[in-house]
Amino acid sequence: MRKWLFLSLFFILAACNAAPKATHFIGTDITGAEFGKPLTLTDHTGKLRSITDFKGKVVIMFFGYTHCPDVCPTTMSDLRQTMKLLGKDADQVQVLFITVDPGRDTQEVLAQFVPSFDKRFIGLRGSLQEVAENMGSYKIFASKVTSSADSSSNYTVDHSAGLYVFDKAGTARIYMSYGQKPADIAHDVKQLF
Repeated sequence: MRKWLFLSLFFILAACNAAPKATHFIGTDITGAEFGKPLTLTDHTGKLRSITDFKGKVVIMFFGYTHCPDVCPTTMSDLRQTMKLLGKDADQVQVLFITVDPGRDTQEVLAQFVPSFDKRFIGLRGSLQEVAENMGSYKIFASKVTSSADSSSNYTVDHSAGLYVFDKAGTARIYMSYGQKPADIAHDVKQLF
C-alpha cells in the first residue's frame, strides 16, 4: 500500500512540475506590450481596414514607403521569401505594408507596389494625420530628408524599419529588427500557429 501511495504521489508531483513548452522567438518577445489605438487605415483597393479585420491570421506589419531606395524593397522581398518558406501555411499570414509617405504613396501607387511582392500583401494609407497617429501608436519614427538640390517631390524618408508580428487573436507578440533573415521570420511566425 505504501509503495502505491508513494508512486501515486510521485506521478502527481511530476505532473504538477511539468511546464508547457515555452515559446522561443528569434525576434524580441513583446507579449504584453500595449499600443495606443488600433490600426485603422485605407487599403490599396480603397477599403477601410482595421487590425481586427485579420483575426484568425498571424499579421506581419511593416511601415515603409514605395520610393524607398533600399530598406523597404529589401524587407518586402524578405517577406515574399518568408511566405515561400511557409508553403501552404502562408495562407494563415497577412502582411500589411503601411506607408509613412502618404503624399506620394497614393492608393494607385500602393496597388502597384505592394502586390508586386505577393498578391496577398496589403498596402495601407491615410491622411498625414491618420498615418502620424498610427505611427505614434506603434512608436514608429519617420522624418522627411531633402537636400538643397532636391525638389519638393524628390526626397527620402528616414524611418523605423522593424517588423511587428501579431498572433491570430490580434495581440502584438514579436518585434523583429531590420535585416532579419526570412528563415528567422518564418520560424517565429510558425510559433504563433
